[in-house]
Amino acid sequence: MILLAEDWKDYELLDAGNGEKLERWGNIVLRRPDPQIIWPSSAETSVWKNVDARYLKSASGAGRWEYRRKIPDSWIIKYMDLSFKVRPTDFKHTGLFPEQAANWKWISDKIRTADKKISILNLFAYTGGATVAAALAGAEVCHVDAVKGSVLWAKENLKISGLGDRPVRFIVDDVHKFVKREQRREHLYDGIIMDPPSYGRGPKGEVWKIEDSLYDLVKECATLLSSNPLFFLVNSYTTGFSPQVVSNILKMTIGKRFKNVRVDCGEVGIPISANGLVLPCGIYARASW
Repeated sequence: MILLAEDWKDYELLDAGNGEKLERWGNIVLRRPDPQIIWPSSAETSVWKNVDARYLKSASGAGRWEYRRKIPDSWIIKYMDLSFKVRPTDFKHTGLFPEQAANWKWISDKIRTADKKISILNLFAYTGGATVAAALAGAEVCHVDAVKGSVLWAKENLKISGLGDRPVRFIVDDVHKFVKREQRREHLYDGIIMDPPSYGRGPKGEVWKIEDSLYDLVKECATLLSSNPLFFLVNSYTTGFSPQVVSNILKMTIGKRFKNVRVDCGEVGIPISANGLVLPCGIYARASW
């Protein structure tokens, strides 16, 4: 299964080819590399050439933005009732992964149709796309990320979405250490979201490798689920990982505690306007009740 982020108006994947993607973020067009794009471009049209900025990678792997015209340091784009600050960063990203809108919609629907107050834990929460979506749907959210700048950015996104008064806790911490403390506090959640990197370091140098750490973390998080939970969602951008790998982990951990759980998995993607193809952007697996 592939989930498509099709409801965007402020974002559009205009074209993709020759290792690059052409994207419209509001009224600003960016050109960025993408390792999944191994097919040729249909044509080097004026749209490809007349971009606002292009991210160029050097032979050493480092990169920089080349600006063709002056653009704001940051700007706001909207997805339905959500608003997000975006800006070109040194690592080619913009602070938002638009394909995750497909998961935001699913998360929101699950929360809105629940017949109780919902508490959500968002781990490796980055700039808070899922946090803002869950808060808008009416959930209490605990947002955890090891990078202080990402957490501050997430706070901004909550405020510019008009949700600054919603019950959201923002925590800068190593995810695994935070989960251990929540176990000791016997703090439970109705839904857990995690978007782990392939490799990362915590605020005190803690090392994260997804192939070594994901199973143990999901197993620990299973103990934080309430007795009547809504969902457990894992996203991954790790190249080469099959969705079935993450599905297997959920079945071996969440499925061990809850016998009535349903697990599905697949890819997330974005339609390419120029040709109707789909750019795969990552994988997901989710347990739901």
